[in-house]
Amino acid sequence: MSETKGKVNTVRLQDLSYGHKAAGVLKAAIELDLFTRVSQGAGTFRRAAEAMGLTPLNAERLMVACAGIGLLERDGAGYKNAPDVERFLVQGKPTYIGPWIMFAAWDFEQWADLKKFLTTDEPPKVLGLYASLTDEMAREYHQATYSVGLGAGFLFARDVDMSGRHLILDLGGGSGAYCIAALQRYPHLEAIVMDFEPVTKMTRHYVSQWGLEDKIRTRPGDFTADPFPQGPDVIIQASNLPQYNEETLVRVLRKGWEALVPGGEYHVVGETVSEAKDGLMGPALWGIHEALFGSLGRAHSEPEVLSYLEKAGFVNVEVNEFIPGSLSRITGYKPV
Repeated sequence: MSETKGKVNTVRLQDLSYGHKAAGVLKAAIELDLFTRVSQGAGTFRRAAEAMGLTPLNAERLMVACAGIGLLERDGAGYKNAPDVERFLVQGKPTYIGPWIMFAAWDFEQWADLKKFLTTDEPPKVLGLYASLTDEMAREYHQATYSVGLGAGFLFARDVDMSGRHLILDLGGGSGAYCIAALQRYPHLEAIVMDFEPVTKMTRHYVSQWGLEDKIRTRPGDFTADPFPQGPDVIIQASNLPQYNEETLVRVLRKGWEALVPGGEYHVVGETVSEAKDGLMGPALWGIHEALFGSLGRAHSEPEVLSYLEKAGFVNVEVNEFIPGSLSRITGYKPV
């Protein structure tokens, strides 16, 4: 709650109600490439207006709004990008994630009707909207996720020692980013990305950009229902945790246990909320997002995921910090 000298006020609630406005400011700033202009020196209202083709009044409005939500910071007579904005929202940098931020706005209007999705009489399905994935949907989604996925993939390859491993099975691997990153660090590895047929077309596109067609194969299919390739010693299931309920996850994990060689490892890299289910914001919102998709999914806590792995037969299950506030890496091993 917000308090001033011990008195509760409405500021926090009002700020929450302005969330769509803040998202609109971020979207417009990316569309106008404000942050790239600021990085290049256009940190004043006049210079930014010239660079973006805006009136000085509208440049001022936009930049003050960006400063108000923490995207810009004062720098002498002008502004500079906040550290995370400078790293991730300046075009031309390998860390640029503008497409992912823009893609997150595609269902902007649907969120205004969230009550409708929560009160529908339509029964949820295991896959919900994912079952009707088209080539175009897969292309748009993975063009957006590739940049953030590759960054997470390199972090995973740094944190997980795969020097003694041979074959990765990436469940719902999308663009193949985790496998691509793993092979940069461990070129002896081979990998299989299992995902829906429209998605594997995008996988092959990104894999070919890295010249890894002979090392990373695809297996079109629904990993919640279809058989797994046998013999991997590493399985990765990343960034799809809230899409499923407990029953589906335990079934998938058990199939993974059966497919792994003895001593193999299974990594759930997922958006997890706290044990008390009172945070974190991102994972919690991904959980309720599944209402829009009509799936059975929800937000899961770290202890819940630990229990799912144990139910599936994994041992030495542990939680590893991955991306604080966003993703946990929860790992289990198949007994030797």
